Amino acid sequence: MAELMEREKVRVGAVEIGEERIAAEMQNHPARDADEAWEAAARALVVRELLLGEARRLGIAPNDTRDDQGRKLTEEDALIEVLMEREVTVPVATEAEARRFYDTHPDRFTSEPLVEAEHILLSATPEDTIAWNMALSDARGLIRQIRAAPASFAELARSHSACPSREQGGNLGQIGPGQTVPEFEQVLFALGAGELCAEPVRTHYGVHVVRAGRKVEARQLPFEAVDASIRAYLEEASLRRATAQYLAILASRVEVEGIMLPASEGPLVQ
Repeated sequence: MAELMEREKVRVGAVEIGEERIAAEMQNHPARDADEAWEAAARALVVRELLLGEARRLGIAPNDTRDDQGRKLTEEDALIEVLMEREVTVPVATEAEARRFYDTHPDRFTSEPLVEAEHILLSATPEDTIAWNMALSDARGLIRQIRAAPASFAELARSHSACPSREQGGNLGQIGPGQTVPEFEQVLFALGAGELCAEPVRTHYGVHVVRAGRKVEARQLPFEAVDASIRAYLEEASLRRATAQYLAILASRVEVEGIMLPASEGPLVQ
């Protein structure tokens, strides 16, 4: 609290937002440090005061508004809800707008490549030189056995692997980018379908024998599959932009001290 007492007073017109209110609001704004949380809390309270002041200026009466769980909103929250519905309008995104966004950002609508993976994990750490070298030697021996008899992979995994996947014969299922450690992923995605890695793969889990299974290449999702999500995204972006612009208008009419409101966003790039 000592830190808060040194800060500039926060005011919206004649209304001062006290340090106690800001401190209480901080719990709703997780942040990297106290300064960032204080800024976010103060900004949220300034925005709230701007909206409440405008609702009262317009003589808006709260209605029986409820949240998504059916709970009745407080009078102040209901005032803000009615004000926003009345003053901030967002057009419904059209199919043409959604398709233009889809065509302009094809990388956003591409499925990730997938590879079915099998592995045998020999648990060891590089710090334990003896155990690490033994694991490498054992892994090379397993690779030789699998090369000679590819169908033996599952049985060898059940007998030797330290990973729970041994119960499935070492099968990890389909792996996508970012779902496993980089060293493992780099090798896995470089293998062809059905190819066994010629050398043991080292990760912080230990030493792996790795074989790739069926591969599913990345492909662009059809527009029809993402049309609804694109429209929702465009409407949400429009709402954020319209809200920021509306708040900028309100802040231009009332003197705000002690906190900077974010500038209103420009047009959404499509």
